[in-house]
Amino acid sequence: MIQVYPEKTRYKVDLGWLKSRPSFQFGEYVDPDNSAFGVMRVCNDDYIAPGRGFGAHPHSDMEIVTIILSGQIRHEDNLGNIEIASAGEVQRITAGSGVIHAEYNPSDTEGLHLLQLWFMPRERGLPPSYETARYDRAKLVNALLPVAAAVPSEGVVKVEQDMTIYLSRLESGRELAFRQEAGRRVFLFVIEGSLTVNGVTLGALDEARITDEPELALKAGGEQAFFMLIDLP
Repeated sequence: MIQVYPEKTRYKVDLGWLKSRPSFQFGEYVDPDNSAFGVMRVCNDDYIAPGRGFGAHPHSDMEIVTIILSGQIRHEDNLGNIEIASAGEVQRITAGSGVIHAEYNPSDTEGLHLLQLWFMPRERGLPPSYETARYDRAKLVNALLPVAAAVPSEGVVKVEQDMTIYLSRLESGRELAFRQEAGRRVFLFVIEGSLTVNGVTLGALDEARITDEPELALKAGGEQAFFMLIDLP
């Protein structure tokens, strides 16, 4: 089954300094019927104004992955990590037994665009940790490039869950295949362009939640498609 969530139907937040489209209930957006997809709890498409962000706040027992699409993000936490990451990098926080962090846009002039994703961990009470990795953007072209996974490698942050996050830039008319193992789920988010999956068309910022589709045929539309695919339990 392929369930499409068009961009125009998603809840929108506009605080001036923050413009956000949450895919699941989050903050002021309450919808008990849209609180999770498997172990996935959050997918926030955020635009953060220069010099603004989120002050120190706590998390626990959550895997938090941030994909920076444009601009920069500054991260600080009570583990002693202070780092600025930019487009082409992915951050991962294992909140585990508890972590306090702050994140904001350090630029005075440039906006920040990111996807922030939250997942339930494989177990509770893990030691908190933080990691950043830079992936090779050239390897996104006409391929599914892992950027976060249960088993880390160069350019891939480790997530404490049986899942993989892929990014891809699929050129116009090109196709990719993905096999969905029995009992697993796929979350698709189109960042730019348009994409068809098994004949179902998704536009820019549309998403799909997919179950019980053993073979996925992914094809870019009339322009290049930049998208995220998450394989999760």
